[in-house]
Amino acid sequence: EEVVQMFEVVPFDIEIGQHKVMLNIADARAMGLNPGDRVRVRTKGASLTAILDVTGQMIKQGQVGIFTEALRDLKEAKSVEISPAPRPASISYIKMLMDRQKLSEDQIRSIVRDIVNNNLSEIELSAYITASYIHNLDPQETEWLTKAMIETGERIYFDKHPVVDKHSIGGVPGNKVSMLVVPIVAASGLLIPKTSSRAITGAGGTADLMEVLAPVEFTADEIKEITESVGGVIAWGGATNIAPADDRLIKAEYALAIDPYSQMLASIMAKKGAVGADAVVVDMPTGPGTKLETPEKARTLAKDLTDLGERLGIRVECAMTFGGSPVGRTVGPALEVREALKMLETGEGPNSLREKSLALAGILLEMGGVAARGEGYRVAEEILTSGMAHKKLMEIVEAQGGDPKIRSEDIQIGEHQKQILSPTNGYVVAFYNKRIVEIARAAGAPADKKAGVIIHKKMGETVKKGEPLLTICSSTDWELECAVKMCSMRDALEQPPIVVEGMLLERYPTERYPRTI
Repeated sequence: EEVVQMFEVVPFDIEIGQHKVMLNIADARAMGLNPGDRVRVRTKGASLTAILDVTGQMIKQGQVGIFTEALRDLKEAKSVEISPAPRPASISYIKMLMDRQKLSEDQIRSIVRDIVNNNLSEIELSAYITASYIHNLDPQETEWLTKAMIETGERIYFDKHPVVDKHSIGGVPGNKVSMLVVPIVAASGLLIPKTSSRAITGAGGTADLMEVLAPVEFTADEIKEITESVGGVIAWGGATNIAPADDRLIKAEYALAIDPYSQMLASIMAKKGAVGADAVVVDMPTGPGTKLETPEKARTLAKDLTDLGERLGIRVECAMTFGGSPVGRTVGPALEVREALKMLETGEGPNSLREKSLALAGILLEMGGVAARGEGYRVAEEILTSGMAHKKLMEIVEAQGGDPKIRSEDIQIGEHQKQILSPTNGYVVAFYNKRIVEIARAAGAPADKKAGVIIHKKMGETVKKGEPLLTICSSTDWELECAVKMCSMRDALEQPPIVVEGMLLERYPTERYPRTI
């Protein structure tokens, strides 16, 4: 016979990313429940399955503490019925994956549905991520995973085609190319609904950059409306319910600092499939210090992405790009937007930014049928230099609620600044992307939109002693001080951000001699 008991609700205004409730330990024992068990929570007009926690002090007998996500779905109920619930079947499917057994389409769909519905505990979700990391899914399972991720969220259906999109594997600072690619492609007459991420470990994701110019949080319906109105959008994907399983998985992956390969493939393609993309170009920065350190790794990923795209009916082309140093000469939201906007205004700017943006935009123009094979770069360049791309970005900014009259010189950067000078004459012989990002983050980026790093000298360029290598910008003097300290030789012996030929890297012993001779 089912054990059912009525409890008074105590709201816990804490978001924890899952459906969770808390009972007094005496009530839990009386119902034969233990921490981690599932319970069915019912109220008039709503019910859900939640994970149980217990306490001896926070909750009195006869009460139940309910966390934000569950309380929202229970319509802010004042009292609820609680009864034991069975464990979801997807837990046994996760165990099958741990045992290297093949999963069916229904089993994969069941796991994804439970992830989206917050039915898995953090431990269970971690088990799934870890099992995926150790035992890659095969191409058929990856296709099913991608389709399940698309089906469990919102989808955008455009009336006009083709719809094109761009994705970057990431790992290179200053990669502001979407700020140029989107308006170039939209100005050609193609639709490009670009949903982007915020930075997790970097100094600025595309959504962080666009937020300098306009709001980026829109629903799927609003993204469709803006894209159909002006041809493109640059929005934060996290504000939509597009492929929602991905956001929950990313949180678990970040905690474990792992990125399961088949999960990464599904993550990229699910978001493109959900926005109705017909053709996608994938930017794949390659080289030491990137996620794809060798051309072989990049080619393997390119083949797997194009194969998955074929299974899903999406045409995919991959562009291997140089990832050895930042794109352009700025890292940090406002600095990067200023640099991109200046290029749209004048057609000129750092070669690395110009060439990469035109190459990627050119591929999309060819894939979308508005330029012949081999002509995409030239057509993209005409759109940029004619001012059409700048006009289009301003239309997108206005459609998203920003100021269409903004100029690059209007964009404010951190008023606290410090130049890092070269200690010697020579050439720049090494450039460490990771250190540049760490310095920009120490200065406050991406939370402080005005913080970041201006790069004066890049690989192979000559520099004289006392000339600036970097300028660090911040909105606060204490964060600037932290970032500057990271550039000092003593604190950066393992890897200074920039190495100039002939520069002293280390002195040993590191301590002063106890006495002079």
